[in-house]
Amino acid sequence: MKKSTRPLPARGGYRPNATVRLVRAGHEYFNLLDKLIHEAHDSIHLQTYIFEPDETGTRVAKALIQAAKRGVKVYVIVDGYASQKLSKDFIRVLREAGIYFRFFAAYFKSKHFYFGRRLHHKVFVVDGRYSLVGGINIGNHYNDTAHNVAWIDWAVYCDGDISARLRKICEARVQGKGRRSFVRHTMLEIQQKNKPVILARPRINDWVRRKREITKSYLEMFRHAEDSIYMMSSYFLPGNLLLKNIAAAAKRGVKIKVIVAGISDVALAKYAERYMYGWFLRHGVEIWEYQRKVLHAKLSTYDGQWVTIGSYNINNISAYASVELNIDIYNEGFARDVERRLKRIMELECVQITPELYTKKQTLWERFLQRSAYDIFRILLFLFTFYFKQRD
Repeated sequence: MKKSTRPLPARGGYRPNATVRLVRAGHEYFNLLDKLIHEAHDSIHLQTYIFEPDETGTRVAKALIQAAKRGVKVYVIVDGYASQKLSKDFIRVLREAGIYFRFFAAYFKSKHFYFGRRLHHKVFVVDGRYSLVGGINIGNHYNDTAHNVAWIDWAVYCDGDISARLRKICEARVQGKGRRSFVRHTMLEIQQKNKPVILARPRINDWVRRKREITKSYLEMFRHAEDSIYMMSSYFLPGNLLLKNIAAAAKRGVKIKVIVAGISDVALAKYAERYMYGWFLRHGVEIWEYQRKVLHAKLSTYDGQWVTIGSYNINNISAYASVELNIDIYNEGFARDVERRLKRIMELECVQITPELYTKKQTLWERFLQRSAYDIFRILLFLFTFYFKQRD
C-alpha cells in the first residue's frame, strides 16, 4: 500500500492522547466498562441509545449504583424512545442511589418538537480521563452471555485529552446546552509522563444544533483517500452527497471495500441496502456480507492512516435526524491495526458479493422486494429529515 502524500485534512480539533485502543463488543467491552466504573474516583457519564433491563443492563446498573454509593457523581442519559423498556422501579433504584438519570426527549415530546430526533450516540467517560465511544448499547445483544454471542460492534477506548473534551460534551447534555467548552489539563499530564501520543478528535452530528462534523469527516475521507477505503457499516444507505463522493473516489482509483450485514436486525433496511448493491458494483465498490451474527458496527479507515468510529450510520437518519458522536483518530499504527482486523474478518467471516453472485440471486421477486423496501425506506427518511432540511 502506498503512503498518502496528502496533508492531514482539517487538522483543527486533533489533540494528543496517551492511549487509544479498539475494543470489540462482548466480554472485552463490558469487562473494561466494569473495570472503569469500579476504579472511578470523581465522576461517571454514561449516555446511550439503548439501555435494556436485562442481564447486561442489570450488571451495569449495579456497578453504577456501587460507584454512586462510594461518592462518585454518576450521570446517565438514555434515549426516551429506544430505552422505554426501563421500568419505573428500575429507574427509582438508580435515583435513590444518588444517580442523575434522565430520558432524552422521546418522539413527539421534545422541547423542540422535532419528529424523529433521537439520542443515538454511545459515550462513557470516567473522571474526565478515560472514555469509551462507539456503537455499543447496554444490553445482551452487545454482550457475550450464557445464551448469546455478541453482535459485531466496536468502541474506542481513550486515555487522554479527548476524554476531558468528551466530559464537557456530556456535561453540556446534562445541562441541556448545545455549546461546549474544552479543558486541556490532560495534555500537560501526558507530556509530563512522556508517553507516546495519538491524535484524536470528537465529531458530532446534530442537525438541530447545526452540527455536521461526522458527515464532513466522511467527505474528507472520500476526497483525500489515495489508495484504499475500508468501511464496516450497518444500515448502509448513503445519501446522494456521499454517493457522489464514493463514485468520485472509486473513479480516481481508490479501492473501496464495504463490510455490511448479512444477517440484519432490521429486515426492511437490509432489503433496501441490497437494492443498492447494483450501483456499488457498477462503480467498482466491493461489497462483503458478514455472516456470523448481526453486524451493528460503524467504523471506517483509509490509506492506513486515519480511522473514524462511533454511532454514525452511513444513511440520512444519522446525517439529518440523530444526535451522533464519533472519534476521528489520526495515527498510522492504530489505522494499520484496524485495517488488518477488517481484512481478517473479510477473509474468515464474510462472503463477497461479486457481480456474478449478485446477478444469480436477483430473481424478479427479490428485485421487487428490494425496490419496495428501498422506496419505503426513502419515504421514512424523508419523514424523519424533511423538517430539518427545510430549516437549514
